[in-house]
Amino acid sequence: MKSIHITEQSAPMGWERAVIATWQTGESFQTEYDRPGCPPSKDATVLIHVTEPLGEPRIHRAFPGGLDDLEKYRAEVLYGAHDHWIDPAAGKWQYTYHERLFRYNVPGAGPCDQIAMVIEKLKAVPHTRRAQAVTWQVWNDTNIDDPACLQRMWFRISSGRLHMNVHMRSNDAFKAAFMNIYAFTELQAMVADQVGVAAGEYIHVADSFHIYGSDFAEFQGFLNTVAKRDVADRVYTSDFARPFFIEGCDTLLAEPDMPDQKKALVEKRKAQLASQGPT
Repeated sequence: MKSIHITEQSAPMGWERAVIATWQTGESFQTEYDRPGCPPSKDATVLIHVTEPLGEPRIHRAFPGGLDDLEKYRAEVLYGAHDHWIDPAAGKWQYTYHERLFRYNVPGAGPCDQIAMVIEKLKAVPHTRRAQAVTWQVWNDTNIDDPACLQRMWFRISSGRLHMNVHMRSNDAFKAAFMNIYAFTELQAMVADQVGVAAGEYIHVADSFHIYGSDFAEFQGFLNTVAKRDVADRVYTSDFARPFFIEGCDTLLAEPDMPDQKKALVEKRKAQLASQGPT
């Protein structure tokens, strides 16, 4: 098994280096999702250490997806914007990260807000090693179709800043990892704000950081973009992305089945984005 260790100042450059290193040095593995004729995936265990995760520019312009999608995913992780889609019996979602982090269902005890517990623990004992939130449900996840990739978030305060380590069981390096990192660092910033400290460094660990064989052709386009553009032309600032984030909020608010409580959170976020400057 190959291992890769990346340290970068910014999240987009950390992600970029990690996926390229996986492509260049990762081991070939079959997956449980391969279709007939698909080549094996490229796979490695990867650690990405981002020293200034909230520093600008924060967004890689070649991540697969739109900037509005990035905002919608943020809303799913921080607000549970689509928690109401969880209904395994009806063939819908089996869980969300928000549900597991903020409403972890403990058998015999009911839901538990792990993030609230993390915040209270950090306020009481800033140097604690016990401030963590887990997602894996050992009694359930081994046998479901799409088990949680995110496993654990671990928080610690050092020198007045809140650092966060995230551990992924499995991570689609090309199609999902950047969106994961962006949303998770937004959660880190939210926890830091509620604790009353600045957000610090971010470490993203993936046991299986992989590029699927079915995505190899599309990934060649990513490699060509990286090769032909200067660093400044491979990233976006949050200011540039703001109007697209607002579009993402509007898309969420137009969903007819979204609960009012969730709509209120998205409306607040949209107002905050709009107040930050012209779009």
